[in-house]
Amino acid sequence: MTTLHIAGLGPGNASLVTRETDALLRSGLPIILRTRHHPTVQEFDPEGRLASCDDLYSAGRSFDETYAAVTGRVLRAARAGDVIYAVPGHPLVAEATVTRLLAAAPADLKVRVYAALSFIDLAAVALARDLGAVQVCDALALRIDTLQAALIGQVYDRDTASALKLRLLEIYPSDHPVTVLRALGTAGQELRTVPLAELDHQAAGYLDCLYVPALAAMDDVRRLDGIAAIVRRLHAPGGCPWDREQTHETLRLHLLEESYEVLEAIDSGDPSQLAEELGDLLLQVLMHAEVGERMETFTLGDVTEGISRKLIRRHPHVFGDTVAGTAAEVHQNWERIKQTEKPRASALEGVPASLPALAGAQTIQGRARRAGFDWPDMAGPLDKLREEIEEFALAEGPGEREDEFGDILFVLAGIAQRLGIEAEQALRRANAKFRRRFGLVESFVAERGLDLAAMSIDSMVALWEEAKRAEEPVL
Repeated sequence: MTTLHIAGLGPGNASLVTRETDALLRSGLPIILRTRHHPTVQEFDPEGRLASCDDLYSAGRSFDETYAAVTGRVLRAARAGDVIYAVPGHPLVAEATVTRLLAAAPADLKVRVYAALSFIDLAAVALARDLGAVQVCDALALRIDTLQAALIGQVYDRDTASALKLRLLEIYPSDHPVTVLRALGTAGQELRTVPLAELDHQAAGYLDCLYVPALAAMDDVRRLDGIAAIVRRLHAPGGCPWDREQTHETLRLHLLEESYEVLEAIDSGDPSQLAEELGDLLLQVLMHAEVGERMETFTLGDVTEGISRKLIRRHPHVFGDTVAGTAAEVHQNWERIKQTEKPRASALEGVPASLPALAGAQTIQGRARRAGFDWPDMAGPLDKLREEIEEFALAEGPGEREDEFGDILFVLAGIAQRLGIEAEQALRRANAKFRRRFGLVESFVAERGLDLAAMSIDSMVALWEEAKRAEEPVL
């Protein structure tokens, strides 16, 4: 059985190579270098006789394509006999080709990985920090927790540094101090602390990495972790007395108000207003989660886990093997899975009684329609509307009139549901339109010194028509 030896060349010059790897490299076995861009290579192979994969990096159109080519070359060489594959640093620290080789190696090929120093070891010494509590990240596939300090490798050129800077600026302030560790493990090693915005103002090299200090929770304002920490602090002992007194019941009105303000922001068409109102609504969710944690009934983790698992379960066409090519098929799958999870005795079970009346009427009738209780065409609902209007006209007494008027609204909500019109939204738009036009009427009355209450109906109608014309766009 042949052996593929995978050795790390350490994070800098040849003095950092382990004695075991040094002996292996001098054993006479054929060597394939991942790259010649490393100080140790220049000391071991000053004449450039060893094979490398730099040509594959030059020819590859993507990292995935290059890694696949490197893996193929090394495995082909290993089929001919024992071979050494030498990589910078430690073989299992930010070395994608090694990971791929371990996964792709056939059963009849023995693979041995040799331990080595990595850039992490040198960074710990250079920073004089215990990196046991520091997250190690890859600049090419960044996943970072801002509440924890980070050491980021693979910052090997200015383009990579620029892309990394832009990614970090999405979550860190532009003046956040970061430390560039340049040319680690060589005589030219240096540390340079700069504001994040200046990260790419100087050239970067293959032996560079970046240290990013943690953000305080109060400063981590662009991610959910930060706002969750702030709300947690408000509810903690010594926090805000008002927040600590809240219950799910006392927060009900606030949740309702913020929901309606989000709808109003959507109607306004102002993205900045919508972003602000969504933040207020998010705060309500976090407040309820903190109340749940204080009462030891549930946590924010329970909230996020519940919705995450529900989304995965109810989208089998995305996360499983189910096929759904249309929105209607997606909805059918959703309802089928929902019925399996929470069996209902009635199609109307589960419609919240606290829904606004028009929205509730549409939801109820939509459920009934999907259960098969429906008119064959629009003629039926329109006939029913005429019937209800006639009954309203003949109604006597406040109670009977209220009942018949409710029937009219219910039928109208059903017609809207059939046509895909959101009745609540339609009425909000009608309210807004009336407010605009009535405001114009009031301005006309004020400008002309008129008394609205003393005007005839014909005069008021004339002013209303004038207000409508004033709103019409000029062509």
